[in-house]
Amino acid sequence: MTVKDTYLAIRRECFQPGIYWAVPTGAEIQEILRQAGLTDRAAAAFLGLKDKSGRHIRRWTSQENEIPYSAWALLCHAAGHGLIWEVDASEMRTTLPPVDSSDAGGEVN
Repeated sequence: MTVKDTYLAIRRECFQPGIYWAVPTGAEIQEILRQAGLTDRAAAAFLGLKDKSGRHIRRWTSQENEIPYSAWALLCHAAGHGLIWEVDASEMRTTLPPVDSSDAGGEVN
């Protein structure tokens, strides 16, 4: 097996909806680009980045800057990992207090 034949396993938490997401490492970003068959320039064009040179992509893979979730999710989709942003609303964590059903007396304020 050559070095080109080895693949990086991407952590499961990198394929979660944004509220549960773990930021991928530079190596994980490179692996998604490889799986999607995208160069830095092609990825920049695919994502609609203003700078099409691929500089943003290189900053993400070098971990100089953090990749935005939206860009990661689109790259994952292009690589065949599906719609990682989908979440069942009933399973979402919330910071809102629970609704007290005893307050539901039919009155409208």
